[in-house]
Amino acid sequence: MIAFRYFFVVLVMTLLFPSALAWVPSSSRMATSYRHMASVEEDISTTATTAEEALLPEFAQALEMAQTKLMQSISPEMKAKLSSSSSSSQMLPLLQHFLQEYMTASQKAFLDGQTEVCHPQQVVQRILTAIQYGFQFGMGPNKYQFDVSHTALRGQDPELENGNTVDYYAFGCDFFRPVMNLKKSQVLGKDNLQQAMEQLERGENVVLLANHQSEADPQVVSVCLELAGYAKQAADMVYVAGHKVTTDALAIPFSMGRNLICIHSKKHINADAETKPLKQKQNLKAMSAMLKSFKEGGTLLWVAPSGGRDRRDTSTGEVPCAPFDSKTIDMFRLMGNKSGVPTHYYTLAMVSYDLCPPPDYVEAGTGEQRNVRYVPVGIHMGQELESVGGLESRKDFCAHAYDQCVADYETLLQAMQED
Repeated sequence: MIAFRYFFVVLVMTLLFPSALAWVPSSSRMATSYRHMASVEEDISTTATTAEEALLPEFAQALEMAQTKLMQSISPEMKAKLSSSSSSSQMLPLLQHFLQEYMTASQKAFLDGQTEVCHPQQVVQRILTAIQYGFQFGMGPNKYQFDVSHTALRGQDPELENGNTVDYYAFGCDFFRPVMNLKKSQVLGKDNLQQAMEQLERGENVVLLANHQSEADPQVVSVCLELAGYAKQAADMVYVAGHKVTTDALAIPFSMGRNLICIHSKKHINADAETKPLKQKQNLKAMSAMLKSFKEGGTLLWVAPSGGRDRRDTSTGEVPCAPFDSKTIDMFRLMGNKSGVPTHYYTLAMVSYDLCPPPDYVEAGTGEQRNVRYVPVGIHMGQELESVGGLESRKDFCAHAYDQCVADYETLLQAMQED
């Protein structure tokens, strides 16, 4: 037992999660056409003609109204900050693009019959609320601070949530659900899904090894599980998330509504030698919190072993599943074994890329151009993976998990294309 504990600690210290297991936005290659702003007003009032030309009059008017209200909501101090020559000068052009994208996607949903939730005024309210939360909790002195283990803020017990009365989980789902084409969305592997839920009911743990396609993946998982009749389990799910959960202004409000285990990737740890010891300490604390949750049992955990989102192959236009990292999977198998509670491992293939297509390239930093499309989404719950053998079989386990996820991903794509 002592030898095992020693090995476990050494492995944790050595690995420190070599890849970012983040569902929050990866950094992007910023469009070089963005210029430093001569003034905030000039940039926010400039509307891309291609977006406006595609909008019906009522949606174009709603977009203009949203732009005006956005400008009115920004304090003089914030305007000065956003007009500086620092990287934050990209914020308003990014918000402008975000407004246009979400409005265009909502119009497509409206024309497809989602008139009750995609009326132009409702769309304006949703997008401005998201941006307001981003300013309130993602920037400035009141920026929300995540601990290594975060419990979703649901507004149900203000005393335990420092006075909060907002359900940020519902906010995130309500924001993205209208731009998902649910009539053509798919949930496959329902027998496997039912088996996993029964295991959770018995107090056992379930780990979902998923491919990761968009920053809206938590909302995609929630909506798909709602379709399958597992709304409560969707809300209770825990996500392994990278450090950008705590740093990207627009991501933070959506993250506040999720149960999280927050970690630093190896790349992020090594980026700054001065903060490296602190980040390593935080990772150890995060893993302790995860082990505690596993020991309590009944934990449903989502993790992306690839360390980031699937990226489009620019030469073919296809979106392959990014390879799984065996050391990441090793860590969760060790956690399951050490917990003493039966822990089950499943693959979860996801199709969500077109909902919020990520940039084709990854660079350090935060902030990226948000794209939003009205499209179907889907998940495919794979068969339970047999977690047997020691570390000598870890690569075989990882390879099998990845191959199963890819096969289910292809099946899911085919099913969605045939629908």
